[in-house]
Amino acid sequence: MIRARDLGLPFEGVPGPHNTITDVTSTMVGHTTMISGSGPLVPGRGPVRTGVTAILPRGRTPDPVFAAWYALNGNGEMTGTSWLEESGFLGGPVTITNTHSVGVVRDAVVRWIVREGFAGGEPAQNVWVLPVVAETYDGYLNDINGFHVTAEHTEQALNQAAAGVVAEGNVGGGTGMICHAFKGGIGTSSRVIYPDNGRPGDNQSYTLGVLVQANHGRRARLTIAGVPVGQEIPDLMPFDPSKQKFPDEGGGSIIVVVATDAPLLPHQLKRLARRVPLGIGLVGGLGEHRSGDIFLAYSTANPGAAGNRTQSLTMLANEAMNPLFEATVQATEEAIINALVAAETMEGINGRVVQALPHGRLQEIMRQYNR
Repeated sequence: MIRARDLGLPFEGVPGPHNTITDVTSTMVGHTTMISGSGPLVPGRGPVRTGVTAILPRGRTPDPVFAAWYALNGNGEMTGTSWLEESGFLGGPVTITNTHSVGVVRDAVVRWIVREGFAGGEPAQNVWVLPVVAETYDGYLNDINGFHVTAEHTEQALNQAAAGVVAEGNVGGGTGMICHAFKGGIGTSSRVIYPDNGRPGDNQSYTLGVLVQANHGRRARLTIAGVPVGQEIPDLMPFDPSKQKFPDEGGGSIIVVVATDAPLLPHQLKRLARRVPLGIGLVGGLGEHRSGDIFLAYSTANPGAAGNRTQSLTMLANEAMNPLFEATVQATEEAIINALVAAETMEGINGRVVQALPHGRLQEIMRQYNR
């Protein structure tokens, strides 16, 4: 798998060991990728280009994390956010899929939590859960109304979740997604943070990671490290043999999950989520009318905080949050570009083709701009 840094693209900030969201202690990621069939669309049969991505904040430990969410533009869905906003806790995994599979994935997560004892040993009849499931629309390439995602696919993503390297591009929920009119999908990145603008070795460090499902943006606005790449590559637009023009209007949506081990409370995590659009904007996203831009941030610090007695908590001072804001913007930007770089050209329903961002041309353009 080729990533943005492999092409020599310049980024600010210090990444974690894997430069992924799993650099945040205990966070795991799993994918189920569904690719089958070719040729004309036959609803219910395919072609299929979709999947499920699962993020487990504390791995398989059933301990809620402090969390918050924010929507730049709400033309999309993220279930479970009413209680997340009310309680300040995320009590289970975050899953991401296509728009019309949110319901089956949500139900599958409930069954998985009950069956796996993920609710902390509660008797099955006492377990209740409001899962967080997010979506973006993959109907340009995928038989989205064929409802191919099942409970088994969701459970596979949850059961396969692991720490370490995270697959990117045409995988999981990002399998059929399009970003800035190139092939998009899943991308991730991380940053190591030293509060109070300290330096390595000076004080406590924290890690912040981001995972995106990128299915948004117009081609002309695609910007990489300040370079107008989209304007330099006006060709290679999505192709439909029926000659229907791809609607390059910035619709499509992006889901972003921010994780950190810094001890932040829900109101502070809301502040992180509100910085995500700055990273999207660096790559050229605007949160257009038809784009669902929805973000969630959580902290793995303060284990046991959801207990039923008085809790003693650790909180990073608000004055020390600026490096976290910067890390959120940097990691969001790089995660989107990682999704673009890792994705491969894909043919979907009715012979439609979405091209990958061409690595060689990208490098040449960056050289022309001295980047």
